[in-house]
Amino acid sequence: MRVIHPDAEACEALRERFEGVPQVEVECARYEDLRPHDCFVTAGNAFGVMSAGIDAAVVHRFGRDFMARVQDHIMEAYLGEQPVGTAFLIETGDAERPWICHAPTMRTPTSINNTSHIYTATFASLVHIHRHNVSAAQPIESVVFPAMGTGFGQVSHSECGRQMAVAWQHYRHPPGHPTWDTITRRERAICYDGKEKVVRL
Repeated sequence: MRVIHPDAEACEALRERFEGVPQVEVECARYEDLRPHDCFVTAGNAFGVMSAGIDAAVVHRFGRDFMARVQDHIMEAYLGEQPVGTAFLIETGDAERPWICHAPTMRTPTSINNTSHIYTATFASLVHIHRHNVSAAQPIESVVFPAMGTGFGQVSHSECGRQMAVAWQHYRHPPGHPTWDTITRRERAICYDGKEKVVRL
């Protein structure tokens, strides 16, 4: 798993949150400059309007018809509005970047501060890619994420990194047959930064 952001200060805040978390790399890079990878995860909205931020860079690479394909899938699978906490894969036709995973962090462009939307979107992406890989002839091995929710979502880079790191750890360590103690520990990891409750919605 790679997490990208073009700003060095933002990358440092993300690295602090991923310190000690295995198999995660933070890279200071723009989407346009990424080296080849299997899948890029978008951090867009529930309606698949990809006209700003890193979504716009994705559309610039793959063309306006790519956004139409995303919206067609949202219409077919979700009746036009993809819930936060869901994800789907769409092929790009580009051998260097063959898959996009669409995983909204918000319904419409607005603040998602004090919510668990970054955790939810990250976890949904990882689970969906895992399910794809179970039966795929060509499994997805390299996944790149943006710093989810730090643009229109107005979430700090540090909090973004915290929630994404928790999602990655929860993905790597499923709860099995959970007890309420297990569930409480996972919920606390999502909602608390140390002793401070930071997820309130």
